[in-house]
Amino acid sequence: MNWKKKNLRALAEMIIGDVEHFQYRSSSYITEFFEDCGLDYVHDGSTRRYWVSDRLEEVLALPTPGPTIPPDAFIQIIRSILDKGEAQDGDPDRSQALAALNIALAREGWEAFYDDHGRGQLRHIATNTIAEMANPHRPMTPVELERREQLAAYLNKCSEDELIEEILLPLFRQLGFHRITAAGHKDKALEYGKDVWMKYTLPTQHVLYFGIQVKKGKLDAAGVGKNGSQNIAEIHNQALMMLGHDIFDPELNRHVLVDHAFIVAGGEITKQAKNWLGNKLDALKRSQIMFMDRDDILNLFTVTNLPLPDGALPPPPTDGPAFPDVPF
Repeated sequence: MNWKKKNLRALAEMIIGDVEHFQYRSSSYITEFFEDCGLDYVHDGSTRRYWVSDRLEEVLALPTPGPTIPPDAFIQIIRSILDKGEAQDGDPDRSQALAALNIALAREGWEAFYDDHGRGQLRHIATNTIAEMANPHRPMTPVELERREQLAAYLNKCSEDELIEEILLPLFRQLGFHRITAAGHKDKALEYGKDVWMKYTLPTQHVLYFGIQVKKGKLDAAGVGKNGSQNIAEIHNQALMMLGHDIFDPELNRHVLVDHAFIVAGGEITKQAKNWLGNKLDALKRSQIMFMDRDDILNLFTVTNLPLPDGALPPPPTDGPAFPDVPF
């Protein structure tokens, strides 16, 4: 990620506190600031704004998964700048500091905001994706665990189309995929097993195409599916069909082949089904087919801090009966 020098300097001035509503930092406190962000930069005594600006340029040059995802260290720097514990006189809620920060960020296509928990977040304006240090295997907070339970309850009752539209499409957009297109169920005969197709741009600007085969229920290895489950062999054949048929990319005005296929299950993929699929893929030397089950969806959706679908939110509290009983 390449930022203009003037925007880097503007951000550096906020870090060192040469801008109103930001905490002033001398040389040792600048070093401490970067240590808190997980960086081993030590201020060398040179002009603070230029030194910090150079360090920010180094941070932004770190490799990232995609063009709209900044390095984790930069996300931590933004959160540290917006720490509500550093509120200054005249700006107790840090709204003035947030407004000043957003002037510099907007020139590079970003916007900072506070989430429901008062934590600073960074949003890419063009794609409306939130820059999040998403590690689905990290321990979750009590609030995240509660959201995960609400989402699990929603998966139990939603339809396959709702799983695609309300869960998977926002999730993959947040993870950096683009041109996400859902086939829907009206033209199933024409999609060759693809419920969704999408693109992912590598840091080298090469583009990979992905197809997704979505099943709401459980996938198992039984000969006949029971209780809404489906056989993994049938889904595997659909994934092979997906890889063998092209899709039309309107941005390039030509047909292209799908590079990778996702098998996504809203329910559990049983151990037997995973073993069968793993052995099959290993025998065919196929690395093009990947799979995600219910736990993968729940963890990824939760740690990326996406808003829950309307159907997963708890009902609003009521103030009691509209007409209370009145004794006569």
